[in-house]
Amino acid sequence: MYGCNYDHLNNLEFIKTAMLAAIKETNLTLLDLVGHQTEPQGLTVFALLGQSHMSIHTFPEQSYAAIDIFTYGDYTRPEKALSVLKKILRPEKTRMTNITRGLQKDMKPRIRVSIAPLRRMRNTSARVWRFFRNK
Repeated sequence: MYGCNYDHLNNLEFIKTAMLAAIKETNLTLLDLVGHQTEPQGLTVFALLGQSHMSIHTFPEQSYAAIDIFTYGDYTRPEKALSVLKKILRPEKTRMTNITRGLQKDMKPRIRVSIAPLRRMRNTSARVWRFFRNK
């Protein structure tokens, strides 16, 4: 989120409250919430969820907040959580990237690995070694 209010992005309690509102609105299960204020400005808030996790990293000097929402399950709605955070943080501009992970096709390697060239190299080097030993 770009163009957010500096004071909001540098206020740990404000960001924690915003994250809790997003979690509550989307019916996610909060297991733990931790936050850390960095110096001279900025913070990180991390929520461990029953359905994965959510994090917010703020960069007040750039009026920027990086928000990651990782969920699984058909009933989770990360877009709704993002919508709640937009209403609270009121950015001038947002950019969202949606990545679907864990599909069977994503887990399979795309390239088959052949060990034949390695065998050929090993056999060739053995022949070269024997050639020099016999000279």
